[in-house]
This record gives sequence, C-alpha cells and structure tokens, in this order.
Amino acid sequence: MLGESKAFSGFSVDDIKKAKNFYGGTLGVRVTEENGMLTLHLAGDTNVLVYPKDNHTPATFTLLNFPVDDVDRTVDELVARGVTFERYEGFEQDEKGVSRAEGYPVIAWFKDPAGNVLSVIKV
Repeated sequence: MLGESKAFSGFSVDDIKKAKNFYGGTLGVRVTEENGMLTLHLAGDTNVLVYPKDNHTPATFTLLNFPVDDVDRTVDELVARGVTFERYEGFEQDEKGVSRAEGYPVIAWFKDPAGNVLSVIKV
C-alpha cells in the first residue's frame, strides 16, 4: 500500500534559526524554509523535515548519518567550523573522537544546536 510512497523522516529542534544556520552554514546542506519548518535537501533526492517544538527533547540515538569517503578529513573540516565531536562510553575512540572498532564502520558523532545526535560514517 505505501511501498510506492516517497516517505521522509523528520525531527524536532528548539530553535529553527539556529538549526538553519547549523545545517545550511556549518554543514553545507541545502536548506529551505516554509511554514516555519525546514527541509534538508540531501544527496540522492532525500529530504528531511526539521520542525520546531517548544518542549523539544534531544533524541538519545543518532538521527541522521552522513556517509563520507574520508571520516578523518570530514572531522577535521567540521572541527575547523566549530563542531565538537562526542565521546561515548563503550566505544574506543581516537583523539578526534573517531571510532574504528573492528567489525563496525568508522564513525564519529556530533550534535546539532538542539542536542540531536548526528554522525559522519565511512561508506
């Protein structure tokens, strides 16, 4: 029934202006704004809705993964743009915050201004 629907995901933030600056400016994602909400236009014709929520609570899991060819280079570029990478117990991470655990993809986590967890992950 819904197999042909062009479904999309969405998540909340507590400040649309900060989110727009972060996703559009810091991360370089194409962002449009309509009706007080943002649409992140990602590669592969994928859109993600970002909507304001007064009582926003950040997700405790990764909401959005950005596949990249070179995690180290991407981490360095994002750090230069002011992004801080997270450290999590139970994951061995190097000085940059990159996890290279055997049997898992190379990945590094960071948060948006609303506290939502994002990652850059080796493709």
